[in-house]
Amino acid sequence: MSYLFTSESVSEGHPDKIADQISDGLLDAFLIVDENSRVACETIVTTGLVVVAGEVTTEGYVDIQEEVRKIIEQIGYTKPEYQFEAKSCGILCAIHEQSPDIKMGVVKENPEEQGAGDQGIMFGYACKETDNYMPLPIELANLLVKELANIRKEGRTMTYLRPDAKSQVTIEYDNGKPKRIDKILISTQHDPFIKPINNTPSAKQESFIKMQNKIKEDIKNILIPRVIEQLPSYLRDLFKTEYELLVNPTGAFIIGGPHGDTGLTGRKIIVDTYGGRAPHGGGAFSGKDASKVDRSASYAVRHIAKNLVAAGVSDEVLIQVSYAIGVSQPLSLYVNTFGKSKAKDANNRPLSDEEIAKKILEIYDLRPYHIIKNLKLKNPIYRPTAAYGHFGRTPYKKKIILYKPNGNGIKEKNTNNLNFIEKEIEFFTWEKLDLVDLFKETFHV
Repeated sequence: MSYLFTSESVSEGHPDKIADQISDGLLDAFLIVDENSRVACETIVTTGLVVVAGEVTTEGYVDIQEEVRKIIEQIGYTKPEYQFEAKSCGILCAIHEQSPDIKMGVVKENPEEQGAGDQGIMFGYACKETDNYMPLPIELANLLVKELANIRKEGRTMTYLRPDAKSQVTIEYDNGKPKRIDKILISTQHDPFIKPINNTPSAKQESFIKMQNKIKEDIKNILIPRVIEQLPSYLRDLFKTEYELLVNPTGAFIIGGPHGDTGLTGRKIIVDTYGGRAPHGGGAFSGKDASKVDRSASYAVRHIAKNLVAAGVSDEVLIQVSYAIGVSQPLSLYVNTFGKSKAKDANNRPLSDEEIAKKILEIYDLRPYHIIKNLKLKNPIYRPTAAYGHFGRTPYKKKIILYKPNGNGIKEKNTNNLNFIEKEIEFFTWEKLDLVDLFKETFHV
């Protein structure tokens, strides 16, 4: 059976992704000064303005304005003509302390019985379409906008690029296997680099067409070859067949970023996960510390699903977990191997998906305390997750400076009251293939 499936992604300069990066950047800043910070930070960005709101409980101090401006500058909003610029935008802060009702459910006398920070359902997914066990459409969509941002920041080619961009990739499948690329869509913000010869509508339209043609030519000859170079040979072959390339379908994309559209934290949850291939529980990730199971449990079930597929238990795995606020144990765990399971018991009897779920609960502790401990989620690791997807990323280690408060903590910015500690921390721990041997042994594959 043949069918088409499409996923989209957006660049770090997209308004919603700016908001996500600010929220996660502030989360990291709070975790740097106090690893026990409780953070639920929402951001809105619009023309010349950033509004940060939410609940934070911490023993540390963070200069909100300084952090926000640094993030916006790093993304690339550094020119006044964008009408949203790091040094000049207004920043409003409406942050207050976390509700004591929530704290009562999360903080327990026995730390291991830490309750979930909210109720909800979370999903994890993995498949064998790519080397990082992600669906191919979202993998390619992410690579396209990420590489476009790299080209923009290098400044050697496509010098007209502005930070805002979107991508969309449609793949034709045959019997569940990627067969060919059907369509690639790129919309990228750009300078008005070809001026009309006069102010007539026809002259303006002609300049738009010339810019569109130039951008399409560069997408085809610069961007896509750079993306292809990063792919294994079996995926490169998909680009050898003819596909439709659409670039800036409206004709021009000069006004963009927060000036073109208001951005909000948590509005790109499908981009953040599996591109629509798997269900989504509805809870966003960015701006939330790991006590919020929307984030930490989603990371945990991706960790499980990826290792199950890598271990050969199934070519495709979907996992759902659910929680109640204030309760440590998950309410349910659902596993779907789509009829592809190779799991067996010690007597070589095939295991049902329900039996697989029961065994997972025996060997993988899904209580929030243990998820946070095992995946090292109290570290300031979240800003890099806020663009180009939380999953399918390569784990890495990096040394950073952590500021440890003395005494009862600091309530003001005074470096004399701080200890400076360099620590190597791990990023994207939930993408590690560290359970493969355990799963092979458990499920006899």
